[in-house]
Amino acid sequence: MNISAHRINVLLAVQRAGGVVAAADLLSLTPSAVSQQIKLLEKEVGVRVLDRTPAGATLTRAGRVLADAAERIEAELVTARRELAAVDADAPTGTVHIGTFSTAIRALLLPLLTSLETTYPGVELVIEEIEERAALNRLRHGELDLVLLERDERTLPPPPRAMADVSLLDESWLVVVPPGSPAPTNLADLAGATWINLDPNTAGAFALNRLAQQIGGPLKSHHVAYDYDVVLAMVSEGLGHALLPELAVHSGFVPDGVVVSRLPGLGTRQLVARHRATRSEPSQAVKAVIEVLLAQVESLALG
Repeated sequence: MNISAHRINVLLAVQRAGGVVAAADLLSLTPSAVSQQIKLLEKEVGVRVLDRTPAGATLTRAGRVLADAAERIEAELVTARRELAAVDADAPTGTVHIGTFSTAIRALLLPLLTSLETTYPGVELVIEEIEERAALNRLRHGELDLVLLERDERTLPPPPRAMADVSLLDESWLVVVPPGSPAPTNLADLAGATWINLDPNTAGAFALNRLAQQIGGPLKSHHVAYDYDVVLAMVSEGLGHALLPELAVHSGFVPDGVVVSRLPGLGTRQLVARHRATRSEPSQAVKAVIEVLLAQVESLALG
């Protein structure tokens, strides 16, 4: 039996917070993300770990066993960190400035703060929401240490000289359908739809153009948005269909009645972390952030 340490920590958060919604606030996740991790944990151990009632969620006997184990592991890790700090003078320390877009901040970086503090207490992360072109310019000038970039279907060109990319995630594009509209079963069902267009500088705009080529004609659209939360709000008001990356749906609030469909042929969005690559860079602190970031991406179990 394989038991995920990450998932029993989520269960421990549910116990400490008193419910799934409160645990989601504690972990900087959505309630649906917490529920997904609990369901995966139940699949791993083969038993229910939560009793779900109208009054809330309480741990079963098996759930309390796992939560107790998570507490013991947590205590052991705290002890180990203190002992390591006493003997390891080369432990990563310093401040890492990272710039990216809102979806990555909400879904990846905010949850990462807790795990980074636990794993590398000497590393401080400073997060900045910033437009890509400005972020890359500041990375070149040493004002940012990491930049998270998005591209449609691995269209990211090789990094420039003295820069390096770390691949984080290849995630699916999903179709988001307004309330009352039929859920599509294939790309042909999307031919007559009206769409929420996306800012031309985003990966989503490239994905929509690619979808138009696959369908065989231009897509009809009336509205344009940049932030994926705004796109979801527009879809909920019936203003059109939308194409969103899985991470945006995973981390955002999907309004009641909105249908999310995964269709073959929609392709993927790639996320990468770019850093300077010189004799002295990346620093140990930057490497530590990348390590924790990769673990955070893996824990999402997207795809």
